[in-house]
Amino acid sequence: MKPLSTALVGELIGTFLIVFFGCGCVAASVTTGAQSGVFQIAIVWGLGVAIAIHCTAALSGAHLNPAVTVAATVWQGFNKGRVLPYITAQMLGGFIGAAAVYVMFGDALTVFESTNHITRGLAGSEASAAVFGEFFPNPGGRPLTEAAAIVSLARAFGIEVICTAVLLLVIFSVTDPKNSERPQGLAPAYIGLTVTLLISLVGPLTMACFNPARDLAPRMFSSLVGWGSLPFKANGSGWFVVYVLGPILGGIIGGGAYRFLLKGRYAK
Repeated sequence: MKPLSTALVGELIGTFLIVFFGCGCVAASVTTGAQSGVFQIAIVWGLGVAIAIHCTAALSGAHLNPAVTVAATVWQGFNKGRVLPYITAQMLGGFIGAAAVYVMFGDALTVFESTNHITRGLAGSEASAAVFGEFFPNPGGRPLTEAAAIVSLARAFGIEVICTAVLLLVIFSVTDPKNSERPQGLAPAYIGLTVTLLISLVGPLTMACFNPARDLAPRMFSSLVGWGSLPFKANGSGWFVVYVLGPILGGIIGGGAYRFLLKGRYAK
């Protein structure tokens, strides 16, 4: 295991890369119409995840997600003393990634808001705030009042729990050295492809979080650059229940499914 300082650099840089590529792609989609299809956005997120893992796995194990850190602690004996530092580094990386996206797309966001008569920080500005934090249903560049009310708080929570559980099941399975069919050297690509598949499936519903650092850190950044309390009010308690609690619980469930249904059978 690498020294904690080295591991934290890995977690910070890796989460930065995920948010930089992912939120950057969303910003391009919202403000310019580029990557407008859900799969086009999903594949960028997936590739960003794969690249981030390749760059940082040797430093920190490439958790890059509080849900992974918590699940690894519960099911794989990850050092409990590293949990809070890892999550802090992930949040900082996500925050810096959001700042980098804002530096690049700040003017484009202003023009988008002006063109669409959106006042940043007021109801309806989730259309642009969704570049950073996530909302349900996916605003798709529109105010939530114009988006179809197709996802309740409870359903959004369930979506995030189920999909994060699937993601953790895959992560633990493709990185298990006792899994003789694991993709040698290709685990990051398989994890990234899983993220792509999941976003393609539920992106239109919840914007597909699965990672509290990917959502909460950029959401906090957006609050500081003009959106104020809007990112924490538009979906009521959803910012926490759906996008923080949901992935954490889902990660624990997915890790448990791996532990009790697959791990022992790989060894036989």
